[in-house]
Amino acid sequence: MTQPSFIAQGKRVLEIEAQALQEIEQYINQDFDNACQLMFQCTGRIIVIGMGKSGHVGNKIAATLASTGTPAFFVHPGEASHGDLGMITRDDVVMCISNSGETSEVLSIIPVIKRIGAKMISLTGNPDSTMAKLSDVHVCIKVSQEACPLGLAPTASTTATLVMGDAMAVALLETRGFTADDFALSHPGGSLGKRLLLTLNDVMHSGDATPIVHESQSIKDALIEMSAKGLGMTAVVAEDQKLCGLFTDGDLRRILEQRIDIHSTAISQVMTRSCTTASAEMLAAEALNIMERKRINGLIVIDKNNTPIGALNMQDLLKAGVL
Repeated sequence: MTQPSFIAQGKRVLEIEAQALQEIEQYINQDFDNACQLMFQCTGRIIVIGMGKSGHVGNKIAATLASTGTPAFFVHPGEASHGDLGMITRDDVVMCISNSGETSEVLSIIPVIKRIGAKMISLTGNPDSTMAKLSDVHVCIKVSQEACPLGLAPTASTTATLVMGDAMAVALLETRGFTADDFALSHPGGSLGKRLLLTLNDVMHSGDATPIVHESQSIKDALIEMSAKGLGMTAVVAEDQKLCGLFTDGDLRRILEQRIDIHSTAISQVMTRSCTTASAEMLAAEALNIMERKRINGLIVIDKNNTPIGALNMQDLLKAGVL
């Protein structure tokens, strides 16, 4: 017996699920708008409820809502019947998910939700289902077929539900004016938070760790300072302590080719006068963008008086999790 092609089967699944997403576009309609309005005006939380695969999808929808500015959490319908309904208040909006709209575990707690006074949104594939009729707003997620050849395993239907949840979350995000900084506040422990919230003040070398020489000092003095501070560069300052140039490992390679006497030549004669600088308040992610765009490995950080107060290189951004 010839074994069927895994590649062909995989492509067939993608085609069916892609078709399902095209089908549910028609349900981004007034019902969708009403559901989003209900969630936008909610003064409590969005409580997402679903059983089985719908529950797994609901958990993800709740997480997406919560991380994009709409407070939400998932409640398992089985646990809800044994005490977790106490998490729901009249100020909340409950989102019930069921492809059939007849999931008994969910239907059994709807009377209590109604008694509490919470508003209810349902996502089902059957507008005539009990769940749809009991809801304040029903959003249809009906698809023509599952990707499972038996028509049993939730596949295209769960994909459609997940995408509908994403559409709601993003629509609410944009309406709320939710920003990248807002997103970072709910992700402080991850790389997203680090990229979005860290400033140069958090990652730069400052105080005595800042490499600095005076313009009258020799190249040799600059090399000693660079070696001691280990950043591959040093700021060069004038008598008033204001930045007047920068000297880097790259500059060193160039002067060695010219056979310049490093003992007697002043650093002011070989430094780069027009150098890129940054402020301590600049986001680390912005500094990374500047360094990549200008193909430089480090930055001198200056204050409003053009006085060097710190320095950093790519390695510092890497250690901080920004790179």
